[in-house]
Amino acid sequence: MSEQIPHPLSPQDCLVMVMIAVSASDEDIRTSELVKIESAVNNLPVFADYDADRIKIVAQIVFDLFSVEEGLDALFGLVRDNLDERLYETAYALACDVAAADGTLDETELRILEEIRYELNIDRLHAAAIERGSRARHLKG
Repeated sequence: MSEQIPHPLSPQDCLVMVMIAVSASDEDIRTSELVKIESAVNNLPVFADYDADRIKIVAQIVFDLFSVEEGLDALFGLVRDNLDERLYETAYALACDVAAADGTLDETELRILEEIRYELNIDRLHAAAIERGSRARHLKG
């Protein structure tokens, strides 16, 4: 059996990478965030042909990158190199959903969302609409 190598990353891997990065940004990966990631992978059309077993591989890449200096820059480089530009807003929407999953946004989550907006060149008006939709979906009754 050949050893699985993490590269090249698929576009779906990149989307998962962004979601995991948001979840791990505050060094406290919450169950609600993991459920949100799993739900996205299991239910969204963009993940229709995605092998969910790759989530563990992608998560390890994110954790490895977060453990080194300039790791976040490397993560965004991988995402930009392997994710079609038309999916940048999808990546941001998924990131917002994961950040909002536990009902609160802390400072580190807000910073990484800002970084994602910048690195993926998300238009400010589009970002505001995406954020508003995410907030509406995650309001508690």
